[in-house]
Amino acid sequence: MKIKNNISLKKLNSFGIEASTEKLIIIEDESEIENTLSQIISEKVLILGGGSNILFTKNFDGTILKSEIEGIKELNKEKKHVYLEVGSGVLWDELVKYAVNKGYGGIENLSLIPGTVGAAPIQNIGAYGVEFDEVFYKLVGYNLNTGEQMTYYHPECGFAYRSSIFKTEMKNEFLITKVTIKLSLKPKLKTSYRALQEKVREGNLNDLNIKKISELVREIRESKLPNPEVIGNAGSFFKNPIIDRKHFGYLKDKFDDLVYFPMDNFTCKIPAGWLIEQAGLKGKVFGKVGVHKKQALVLVNYGEGTGQEILDLAVDIQNYVYEKFMIKLETEVNII
Repeated sequence: MKIKNNISLKKLNSFGIEASTEKLIIIEDESEIENTLSQIISEKVLILGGGSNILFTKNFDGTILKSEIEGIKELNKEKKHVYLEVGSGVLWDELVKYAVNKGYGGIENLSLIPGTVGAAPIQNIGAYGVEFDEVFYKLVGYNLNTGEQMTYYHPECGFAYRSSIFKTEMKNEFLITKVTIKLSLKPKLKTSYRALQEKVREGNLNDLNIKKISELVREIRESKLPNPEVIGNAGSFFKNPIIDRKHFGYLKDKFDDLVYFPMDNFTCKIPAGWLIEQAGLKGKVFGKVGVHKKQALVLVNYGEGTGQEILDLAVDIQNYVYEKFMIKLETEVNII
């Protein structure tokens, strides 16, 4: 366990925002948990993963817990599946590479998503037609209020679109230490997502496998999304809104080129990036921050922008989109 006081968070958030915290505790092994809990009694706590889904608008006046628990362990193999137990501090994309190299299917569509494995169930990450909860089996962690070690299985996690109980009622109250996922030994490829379908058609690809799917997803992401090491950003800033069919019908009559994805008989998902682009904001620069020129869903810090400037821009975008489409965009990024 490492304890650092009054430390800058600039290198610990992908926006590259300058902020600080009173105390940072880095946990490298599960055996350190008891000592860690003794350090945070009656303190305000923030659990930080890879810092790729957070916006600091101010300094954090409390203790930040950061798991750097490593390890990927194969628990057992069945006829069709394998179970992997993974430390919460493992980088998500390192897990994806491990699985793809082993021929284990299920997370290849989630290639190149930033962040740690411990953050995956909190956010219920997803991309290109796959959601994390589809491969989730269980997780182990500690209730920071009671110190109790607890195990959560799928039905208990309250998974929803980019959400879980660890992001809502248990936010910053439960420290995840290990995550177990269930992957396929006989993968069924998922190529229904539009951008992925187009890549497959462009390459005239017939003999697909999980390695090729992973490569295609990486190509798509690298072509559309800015590298946070070059331009500060947190990936998708807003959730894709889901609207009812009545609202959809109104928009479809008004906008012939409306992009949408039917969810069921009652709702449709509208790409937030399309809404922002239609509002005329794609590629716009506002001082030291702006909307990315290739993907309107991504807000960027071009240099020394502040978290408050990013937040102000996000609020302006929400207002523009609501005025034009009567849709209130919800933030996907955690705002401090």
